[in-house]
Amino acid sequence: MTGTADLPGFLTALKDELAFPLAWGTSPVRDFDQWRRTARAVVEEHLIVGRQDGTPYDPEFTARSDGDGYTRELVTLSLTRHERVRGALLTPHGTGPFPAVLLLHDHGSRFDIGKEKSVRPWYDDARLASAEEWAGRYFGGRFTGDELARRGYVVFCADALGWGERGPLAYEQQQALASNLYHLGSSLAGLHAREDQRAAAFLAGLGRVDARRITALGFSMGGYRAWQAAALSDDVTAAASVCWMTGLKEMMVPGNNTLRGQSAFHMLHPGLSRHLDIPDVAGIAAPKPMLFFHGGRDALFPADGVRAAYDKLRAVWRSCGAEERLRLRTWPERGHAFDAEMQDEAYAWLESVTAAAPG
Repeated sequence: MTGTADLPGFLTALKDELAFPLAWGTSPVRDFDQWRRTARAVVEEHLIVGRQDGTPYDPEFTARSDGDGYTRELVTLSLTRHERVRGALLTPHGTGPFPAVLLLHDHGSRFDIGKEKSVRPWYDDARLASAEEWAGRYFGGRFTGDELARRGYVVFCADALGWGERGPLAYEQQQALASNLYHLGSSLAGLHAREDQRAAAFLAGLGRVDARRITALGFSMGGYRAWQAAALSDDVTAAASVCWMTGLKEMMVPGNNTLRGQSAFHMLHPGLSRHLDIPDVAGIAAPKPMLFFHGGRDALFPADGVRAAYDKLRAVWRSCGAEERLRLRTWPERGHAFDAEMQDEAYAWLESVTAAAPG
């Protein structure tokens, strides 16, 4: 498949058969809390990668320096038992505990930087120019991690496998990486999900963090990871997802990246779509506060797919009596970006949901 032609007949038939029988409202399970547990268990099973709850983090803190109203440091820790991972940890000046943001970086087919896409690399001049160019292209020249730390949030952002210090991958190597993991009984997307769960639990265990106020936030692939973390982790109490939400069937159209054998593997859990659509998985997070932004000119996510997903999300939160906790917005003139105006609105929303700990 190249993504440039119509689906062959066999694949079209499989797509037409998808009915998402476990979706809320379709599932025979009518009690929401029971449905949530059942659906989460199904997702967990399809991650393939086992839980890592018993693995000690053993954090090592280095490269400490002061930013504008916050302290910066690098922390190396074990998100799984297989590898040590280095992340950027920003802490506001003052007396905690503070609300926190698990900041999840994007894909962008740019692998030389990972956490540096979101946090200005004070520790690595070689990556600084690349990071500044990326911030200018997608984030209005801002580093979202530094912005959040200045606003009073502890921020943690680590490289996903293949990016920054855990790479860099070349674009055409992604399929081989995913294939090797499948052969070994593992999964690339499942590994990302498990590591994000563990990163959230690491934040929750820091004395400087108010564990009742941890938000996952991300753009593009980071947006996917943000709502997924909210669905799968009780440590994540809210999430903001920018430019990654759609219905699966509406996304699987000629020319879409979903049909290519490369970047899609980072967000592909084999077999899960036989049970749940993409927004059905995000709905497991209900009734947590959630924000979803979409650019009306974002070619990666067709408008009908975004509308279908938003309708499903709205129905789930409404069924929980929590529709006011769900913020859905399409920015008609925006493409695939998280510019300064979008950020300011997201930060205002974040302040409103973290002003007081959940009851």
